[in-house]
Amino acid sequence: MTDQQCRDFQAEVWQAYADWGRDLPWRTEVADPYAILVSEIMLQQTQVSRVITKFQEFLSHFPTMQCLADAPQMEVLRVWQGLGYNRRARFLHQTAQIVSYEYGGTLPASQDELRRLPGIGPNTAGSIATFVYNQPTVFIETNIRTVFLHRFFSGSHSVADSQILPIIADTLDQTNPRQWYWALMDYGAHIKQTVGNVSRRSQHYVPQSPFQGSRRQVRGKVVRLLAESRHTYAQLHARVSDPRLVDVLADLEKERLIARQGKYYLSS
Repeated sequence: MTDQQCRDFQAEVWQAYADWGRDLPWRTEVADPYAILVSEIMLQQTQVSRVITKFQEFLSHFPTMQCLADAPQMEVLRVWQGLGYNRRARFLHQTAQIVSYEYGGTLPASQDELRRLPGIGPNTAGSIATFVYNQPTVFIETNIRTVFLHRFFSGSHSVADSQILPIIADTLDQTNPRQWYWALMDYGAHIKQTVGNVSRRSQHYVPQSPFQGSRRQVRGKVVRLLAESRHTYAQLHARVSDPRLVDVLADLEKERLIARQGKYYLSS
């Protein structure tokens, strides 16, 4: 890519941001590390429209990192209900405890340290480092992937992220990476709305399975019931009559989202 091509692409993205940029509650003039952490964990596998309401509800219940760290896991899971993938709630709770008690309440700036926190992989570590500390990291997520597939891989199929990441690095706005990534994400969201889901041409594309009748739905019902009160297996089976219940209970117990005391299952 020539310098001129890079400048042209950057101008295109910034113009798209001016035209279609979104006003999201975790994007503040002064970066709020806690709010960014919560939003980034929530946005894993969940659409922005669903996250906005839950994000605001979550922060009203747990307004600071310390409040979240000190909350019982059962209460965290109860407030999380509706987002799914409840392991994220447990990881977020554990991360808040580690940051509060091992890092003095300050999120680490190092991507290596961030990746050692529960539930934070390389892309989430990169996004947190950028959005909290304005570091020019290189990472990818679904809307960023959409922009580069649309702009640089038109007509290509089974495109690997390893092909996209060098172009992300080459075109990265080094002086203002935080807003640059906001612009990329919002441009990608606009492309999805107007062009369609070009992410289907990614090697990493996995269609979202229907929620209704899924194992995820069974897990969600069990976690919600146990967040309200303890239940025996018979009581759970009466509310969740599904042949997968035994396996779901075993998995949730293994993941330490629930526990057993005698004949009762309860939120851990």
